[in-house]
Amino acid sequence: MTRIIAVANQKGGVGKTTTCVNLAASLAATQRRVLLVDMDPQGNATMGCGIDKMSLERSACEVLLGEETAADAIVSAPEGDFAVLPANEDLTLAEVKLLQELGREMRLRQALAPVRGLYDFILIDCPPSINMLTINALTAADGVLIPMQCEYYALEGLSALLNTVEQVRKTVNPNLEVFGLLRTMVDPRINLSNEVSAQLVAHFDDKVFRTVIPRNVRLAEAPSFGRPVLFHDRSSRGAIAYLALAGEVLRREDERRAVG
Repeated sequence: MTRIIAVANQKGGVGKTTTCVNLAASLAATQRRVLLVDMDPQGNATMGCGIDKMSLERSACEVLLGEETAADAIVSAPEGDFAVLPANEDLTLAEVKLLQELGREMRLRQALAPVRGLYDFILIDCPPSINMLTINALTAADGVLIPMQCEYYALEGLSALLNTVEQVRKTVNPNLEVFGLLRTMVDPRINLSNEVSAQLVAHFDDKVFRTVIPRNVRLAEAPSFGRPVLFHDRSSRGAIAYLALAGEVLRREDERRAVG
């Protein structure tokens, strides 16, 4: 059964795209069928997978507007054996056009419906704001994975995002849940980082992934090579952390199915 996970946080620079690209590659490395959907007009996830966003013939923009099917727009990542629905700045145009449409928040869910069964996991990279593109992602998703830095302002942003998730659940997607909180760019030498991390665990308990993503040079430089860190430096701390996260995601899914 396919699991659609939106990777969201309206705060920028917290590791959303890094998490999407590297979790997709890590899940694919465990022989899972994975689709990465880029819903950010910056197209960073597309570029991070090694796909040139400037030369796209079809993209998420046309899919959202109903001009192309998802099946026709999906391409294979050059490395990593996973699929990508790519995006570029044209997505901004799609968002503007959608604002005038009825049922606009349902477009992504409807577009993914015909291909959903082809994948074990569909990961959606959201823009760093709560806009129509993010609402589309949350409406299409079963769960939300929230990457966040362990710093004071991150906690403020988290409450705003959780309110949005609750609103989407009440109005258009009653099955939406918080899949998990992921601590990113963690430096254990910083006291504040440890304090916020402890607060998160105390408040959200098992919703917080045990896996922690460290600050890592290899992880930071991999996007400039257009490849997941798994193929940039498999032995790096960043690559090992995302492989561990993939394992934890799979365990959570197994537990959920066992209960369900």
